[in-house]
Order: sequence, then C-alpha cells, then structure tokens
Amino acid sequence: DNWAFLYAQRLALKQELPLRVCFCLVPKFLGATIRHYGFMLRGLQEVSKECTELNIPFHLLLGYAKDVLPPFVVQQGVGGLVTDFCPLRVPRQWVEDVRERLPEDVPFVQVDAHNIVPCWVTSPKQEYSARTIRGKIHSQLPEFLTEFPPVIRHPHPPSCPAEPIAWDACYSSLQVDRSVAEVEWATPGTSAGLAVLQSFIAERLKSFSSQRNDPNKAALSNLSPWFHFGQVSTQRAILEVQKHRRAHKESVDAFVEEAVVRRELADNFCYYNENYDSLQGGAYNWAQTTLRLHAKDKRPFLYELQQLEQATTHDPLWNAAQLQMVREGKMHGFLRMYWAKKILEWTRSPEEALQFAIYLNDRYELDGRDPNGYVGTLWDGLWGGGCLWSICGIHDQGWKERDVFGKIRYMNYSGCKRKFDVDQFERRYAPRE
Repeated sequence: DNWAFLYAQRLALKQELPLRVCFCLVPKFLGATIRHYGFMLRGLQEVSKECTELNIPFHLLLGYAKDVLPPFVVQQGVGGLVTDFCPLRVPRQWVEDVRERLPEDVPFVQVDAHNIVPCWVTSPKQEYSARTIRGKIHSQLPEFLTEFPPVIRHPHPPSCPAEPIAWDACYSSLQVDRSVAEVEWATPGTSAGLAVLQSFIAERLKSFSSQRNDPNKAALSNLSPWFHFGQVSTQRAILEVQKHRRAHKESVDAFVEEAVVRRELADNFCYYNENYDSLQGGAYNWAQTTLRLHAKDKRPFLYELQQLEQATTHDPLWNAAQLQMVREGKMHGFLRMYWAKKILEWTRSPEEALQFAIYLNDRYELDGRDPNGYVGTLWDGLWGGGCLWSICGIHDQGWKERDVFGKIRYMNYSGCKRKFDVDQFERRYAPRE
C-alpha cells in the first residue's frame, strides 16, 4: 500500500531490472527516544521479511542518507531512485542533500505516498483553514482514492543479494534516550496495525462520531502510531472504513474529515510554511498580535518544564492526561487540546509554551514529530490538538478576549466536566506511589 514502492516496481519491470528497497537509519532524530526507534525498527523487520518473499532485497544503511545512499547507488549500479515524501524541514533537507550528491545520469523521483491527494496537487499555496482546503481535496478524491494495485514477486533478481541485517546490533548502536520505555499496547508492524484497523471497524466505528471526544469511551481508531511510521496507509484505512458507510454514515464521514481533510491540511501548512513550529512566522497575524498584547498578563500558575513533565501541577485532569501520554505514548485527542492550552496559561510566554508543548509531545507521543503534532488534528480529536492550533489558533478563528489567551480559543476544567466524567479519567491515570 505504498505508491512510491509501486511506482519504483513499475519502473523496474519496464526496464527489466532488479528492484531494491533501502532505509537509511540515522542514529538520532529530533529528540526521538527508544520508544520511537523501537517501534520503527520492529516495523522495518516485517518490511524486510515481506521484501524477501517478493524477491526484492531490503538494505538497512546505517547513517545519514547523503553519506550512505549516493555511494550505494554507485556501487550497485542503480539506474534510478524513488523516494517518499514528508513535508517537514529535516526530511526535506535529506532529499535535497541526496539529490546534490547523486550521479547526474541517475533520475530521482519523489512520490507523495504520505497523503491521499499529493500535497502539491491539492493546492499550490498555504491554505487558511479546513474550509478552504476541503473542497479542493474532495474534488480530487475520485482520481486518487483508489484501490492499490498489488506489489508482485519481482521477476528480475539482483546479481548479489542484500547483506543480512544484524537487527539487535542496529538497535544497540542507536544514540537515543532509552529512559522513555516502549509501550505494550501497540505492537509495531503492518499486520498488527491492520488488526487494529479491523478492530476499530468492528467494535468502535459505530460510536466514533458520537463518543470520540469522551476520553473514557473506547471510540477512537488508535491508528496514529502506524500511520505516522508508514506501517499502515491512511488510504487503506479510508478504503476499508468507507465500506461501512451505509451502516455508520456519520462516523465514516467524521473519520474521513479527520484522517483526510484535517490531516492533509496539516501537511499543507508544514509544506508551505517553514515556520510550522514557531510563533513568529507560524502563527497568523491576528494571533501574534493578540498573544503579544497579553504576553505580560499575570499567569494564575507558573510551571517549569520539569514540573510539567512529571505531572505535578495543581490540576488533576492535566496531570492525568500527561501521565496517559508518558505511560501509553498516546494522549486522548480531546485532552491534547486542553493539555496544550493549559501550558499556554501556565508558562512565562507563548514562545515558551510552544517550546514546552512540542518537546513533551515529541518525547512521549508515539506519533510525535508529525505535521499533525505541530499543527493539526492529531488523530481522532475534535478540530484541534496540534500545538500551533491549541496555542496559536492556526486554522481556528478569534474568540472572546480574555487574560493570557487574548482571542485564542479557551478551555477550562469546568468545561471538561460538562463534557465527560473527569473524575473517572483522573482515577484511571492517578499518580503511582
């Protein structure tokens, strides 16, 4: 279920050439911990096995792509290179670095297998909101939301096979923080991710539209870790979920809105705005103005990063949400909004709030370092949850002005109590003695 892979095989079949799959494993990446690397590497082990069955060698190259991929291309006599797409700065720079170092006669193609409608096809510019991008995406879905053709067993074997991969040695070589443990509830890999998708359809889809904003109810897809690491295609999820539209129309429509429109809106923002993780240049002018006007407002509480990380605030609901993220690697979507907005209320400045929120999200969330984490819906949420949505009002509108927040949408504890059983959630994620 990967258009880049499918395109690469089509090229290889047309030229009657072998096909190879390479993954460049960098020793560290934007503060990712063993929680993230472990999930990724175990997923790649499954990819490696599938490739072997398809007569396609899988190569795990250790190091940055610019250092290891161009020499590999030369040594193996590779005739063409195909890569996937990510709108974030660092992976885009990796692509540019490889492009500069490739032999001139080796064509290099990028395929957006990350989105259903390719990012640059949806719109040539940064879109203002879901309202402005929705029609553009839906008009393209008949062309792009199609069934995947199969990857076939490749009929042209390479002259020399891939070297065996010492997975344990790769795992040990990583220069990452190992204090953030891997989670038990989420088994890495495509087969496990597809099983979660089927359990969502069978058990939770029926209540998705009505209960997805209640943190005590099992109504979410919980697919974001597998989506984030490319182990389950969003397109596959949409194709499967849409089969149940007659029985669960409201839930299917809500899921498509979030997994397609909101998710691809976040990619659009990150692709066309290099400041997707900062207040200056990232936030709209009205939000920058209102936050600046209220930057000196007295905060009701002030917390250091360590206090937030250890969930030792005065607010038991916020602490419970933080502990859910630390323990499980996934905070409920509705609470991600509340969580980020309270960080704005309890830190010295909007800039510090954004810095702390991104740090905590990327350190503990399995789907951290993702366009949706910086900007958008963050899976199964309401309209928001992303750090810039919650703190800087991106893709939102101005609301009634108040202290600290200015015109940024406000959330509070009593509002949460009106929406769901807060006590029940607090008990479930109480601090451990």
